[in-house]
Amino acid sequence: MRTERPQVKQDRAVRTRRAILQAAAVVFEERGYDAAKLSDIVNIAKVTKGALYFHFESKEGLAQAVIDAQNEDQPQALPQQYKAQEFIDIGMVFSHRMRHEVLIRASARLTLDQTGSELDRATPYETWIAVCAGVLSEARRRGELLPGVDPVVPARLIVGAYAGLNTMSHTLGLDLDAQVAELYTHVMPNVVVPAVAIRLDTAPGRGARALYGPQGGHACRAGCANGVVPTGEFEETGVPVG
Repeated sequence: MRTERPQVKQDRAVRTRRAILQAAAVVFEERGYDAAKLSDIVNIAKVTKGALYFHFESKEGLAQAVIDAQNEDQPQALPQQYKAQEFIDIGMVFSHRMRHEVLIRASARLTLDQTGSELDRATPYETWIAVCAGVLSEARRRGELLPGVDPVVPARLIVGAYAGLNTMSHTLGLDLDAQVAELYTHVMPNVVVPAVAIRLDTAPGRGARALYGPQGGHACRAGCANGVVPTGEFEETGVPVG
């Protein structure tokens, strides 16, 4: 009898877990925690309930894995001349990912959702604050911050305001990227010295530029200004792009 090599089994397990996470993200984003059903998730993922429970012990465990995804496997933004720009890029890249990745949108929704009280919603906030404060601390060491600015204060302000903007943008149908860009535009002059402030890019679309370079060109089905529909696919006009 032929048996599968351990690596083959491992690769298949990784793919199955990823498929379950992606399917869960679709359901959690659409319905929230309480209304989400595991039966819908396994149907979308095309796996058995046994496979789901092999990877996740419960609905709570699956939802927690979706929440945790926002702080895992983050894309690496390009290094910048100013650490203050890298601080901005953290939030703008996340906004870019919110537009493109259902897993990130579902993670954000579950973090803000007040149902499912057993879920750990504090860690994402604490992690983002620590990351932002760390970058701003380096900016302070380089002389980029105004005198008396405590890096933790703007870090908390941005993370908290970001969560509020996400909720408001979803409710009112606003473009989150544009709202976050305005947030940084108004906050940063009160954080960094004028010589740095005038050189910061806080305009909408900054997330794509931080990831892909000055033009921000990238494969995109989400309607980004600098996005390009992959070759052979069709825009809403029916005209192939590529």
